[in-house]
Amino acid sequence: MKDFDSLYFVGAGGIGMAALERYFLAQGKRVAGYDRTPSDLTHALQQEGVHIDFDEDAALIPDYCRDPKRTLVVYTPAVPDSHQGLTYFRQNGFEVVKRAALLGVVTSHSKGLCFAGTHGKTTTSSMAAHILHSSGMGCNAFLGGVLRNYDSNFLLSATSPFSVIEADEFDRSFHHLRPYIAVVTSTDPDHLDIYGTPENYLESFAHFTELIQPGGALIVHTGLALKPRVPQGVTTYTYSRDEGDFHAENIRKGDGEIVFDLVTPWETIADISLGVPVDINIENAVAAMAACRLVDTSGDDMRRAIATFMGAKRRFEFWIKEPGKQGRVMIDDYAHHPDELRASISSVRDLYPDRRLTVIFQPHLYTRTRDFAPGFAAALSLADEVILLPIYPAREAPIPGVASEMILEQVTCKKKCIYSKENLINSIELSNFDVLLTAGAGDIANLLPQICDKFKKQER
Repeated sequence: MKDFDSLYFVGAGGIGMAALERYFLAQGKRVAGYDRTPSDLTHALQQEGVHIDFDEDAALIPDYCRDPKRTLVVYTPAVPDSHQGLTYFRQNGFEVVKRAALLGVVTSHSKGLCFAGTHGKTTTSSMAAHILHSSGMGCNAFLGGVLRNYDSNFLLSATSPFSVIEADEFDRSFHHLRPYIAVVTSTDPDHLDIYGTPENYLESFAHFTELIQPGGALIVHTGLALKPRVPQGVTTYTYSRDEGDFHAENIRKGDGEIVFDLVTPWETIADISLGVPVDINIENAVAAMAACRLVDTSGDDMRRAIATFMGAKRRFEFWIKEPGKQGRVMIDDYAHHPDELRASISSVRDLYPDRRLTVIFQPHLYTRTRDFAPGFAAALSLADEVILLPIYPAREAPIPGVASEMILEQVTCKKKCIYSKENLINSIELSNFDVLLTAGAGDIANLLPQICDKFKKQER
């Protein structure tokens, strides 16, 4: 990396790309890139010093990124090979690498705490990063969500030996990592457009466990179909909410708080209070603290950090929380897999058991909708009312016959419908929501301020 004084990121607005951009800005490099559309994240990156264009015309590439000997080009697999900027760089002798490969290089000389799984990896990695940072041990953290404690998905330490990494299984990206501590939260099949079969998906996680450094450890959720293949000298631990080498006991809920004791193979750490008190975070906190305990973080430091953890944006994030038993509530969650959606809806039900729950859900990807429509429908049927948006395609072309209607027709709620984004906003003010959950990994996030504003204006 010493040979390069500038980096160009194709897909600069991606959350995983953003952490690397921030890292190299901190190293004194010049950073530029392209993204398809502006967002809150691209605006923040521009304010921090990243030059970002929103047109793929190669003529817009800054002059300081036009020397192939001095500029490294980084791209995400979500960007098509036909992209004009990528074509320019490849035809002119630039070194062009995937984001995952660069992340592997950046973290290769650290002790990496790598969190992998179909779901749960953003919250668990964010918790671990917050624990290490607030304990004074420090870390370099490359996360898939913006931490509300820091308003960033990147934490920097010039002295810490630890990196905290959200290990993404998409396109086998996590195979570029060499974990010191690897955590596997879940292996429910996903990304079948990449893997083809659930068996191939599981095999990818098995290979990930082979990459753990000797002397390191694997922490794996109990009951997974995964058959780890850890190298000699790697210790395997299990965890879950209620059983395993690391688990919770003496769980207490009430007055908007969740408190539990953490059981480890060596001791019990009493009175862990969740800063984000939802049931799924008991298990997430167990996983994060297990990893931090294995690098000798003290129980007192972990207790203090979990109590002050505010969560990642779009991970069970409250937008409206009016006081009183009938106060209006709006929660947003990134859930985009059936199991994530079920967990999110169940968590709302747990918090507000006697309230009427409406879920607005935007399916993400045609292939995921095609593969998991019955699972999405079953999860959504736990709500009282369901509103679907059209599928957010992301990197995919439409698939004939695949649409949100595939999910809607299998939802058992009496009140269910599909709205366009435009009609959704216009209809909300006329609705009578009580507790509202918005969910999905697409551009529904861009609608949240409007949804929130319209919800507040509803007549009660």
